[in-house]
Amino acid sequence: MFRISRLQELMKALPRDRFQRVVDEHEGDKHSKGFSCWDQLLVMSYGQLAGAQGLRDVEVGFNQQRGHHYHLGTREVRRSTLADANSKRDPRIFAEVARGLMSQVQRTVRRDTERLMYLLDSTAITLAGGGFDGWTKGHRTDHHQGVKVHVVYAAHAQAPAAASITAANVNDISEGTKVALQAGALYVFDKGYYDFGWWQRIDAAGAIFVSRFKRNVRLKVLQRRAVPRQAGAVVLSDERVRFDNPTPRGGHRNPYRRPLRRIVVARPGHDTPLVLATNDLRASAMTIAQRYKDRWQIELFFKWIKQHLRISRFLGRSENAVRIQILTALITYLLVALYRAAHRSKASLWEVLRELRLTLFQRVDTDAEVFRRRAEQRRRFAQLQPALFA
Repeated sequence: MFRISRLQELMKALPRDRFQRVVDEHEGDKHSKGFSCWDQLLVMSYGQLAGAQGLRDVEVGFNQQRGHHYHLGTREVRRSTLADANSKRDPRIFAEVARGLMSQVQRTVRRDTERLMYLLDSTAITLAGGGFDGWTKGHRTDHHQGVKVHVVYAAHAQAPAAASITAANVNDISEGTKVALQAGALYVFDKGYYDFGWWQRIDAAGAIFVSRFKRNVRLKVLQRRAVPRQAGAVVLSDERVRFDNPTPRGGHRNPYRRPLRRIVVARPGHDTPLVLATNDLRASAMTIAQRYKDRWQIELFFKWIKQHLRISRFLGRSENAVRIQILTALITYLLVALYRAAHRSKASLWEVLRELRLTLFQRVDTDAEVFRRRAEQRRRFAQLQPALFA
């Protein structure tokens, strides 16, 4: 009986017909010369899963598994063909596929929590040197040359819910204001998203936010709330406040007129405490502090994909190739998350990825089937053995 490989099982989370509809909408396979977008996604995902260091690693490793190509709906690859596809194919195809998988993960992997919780942040990916300078130098900052990956991370699903790739000099708030807000959801972010107009939009949408005030903000204290004794070592103060200056920047009006909470939280090992801002007037100060602390989950996500997937060394130096490699890394992450959910595995995502990396082209359940057959043979032999000596 034929059994599919683990790579084929992993790719089943992305139905081929759905993928092809996206490709057709963007005419992605036009002039493909026998190397389709599906081939490209498979090979790039293989490179991510296998930890390939370069085009040669991808070519040699993938082509050694010729016996699996037919069942994967692909063929052998040449590194020149892959490099050409990465430099010319429309990255919007892979961005749309990633968005579809993000929605699928939200439905499949969601944990039971009190509310939807989204964490917003970005990470810088450094690109410097020959080939990169031509398209990154004009958008560099004082500290960074390359691109930024902006992510909305769904803490309740432990996976990204939205992502975009921009030049290094694009501010976080520019991408943050594009987020589709959900009533009842919780949004947690740092001072990179310091925009009172956007805060007002979150509040008007019936959502909650937790962020930080800047030092120079002018606030009027409306009420000082009592801090429970058991929270005294963490929460230094809890106040209901309102913005005191309706025109804080050269005539620009501050549209946020409703009360907020200012919660001052001690930071062990730091001289200055955290000054949190939230429109949640009901939750305890300790709960608000914990929500902001949970923001570190997105930092751990960025660390994870940089350590375990390939978004630091690139197979091509064009902007197109960089975008496609980052997007296929996100797609691979989501496919592994769905694979883990389908198997109801209690292992960490890294443990699942490591197992896949070692057994990527192994037939599913092959080892278990061999063990079962050998056990059955031993059982039958044990039954027949007394009759042989009768």
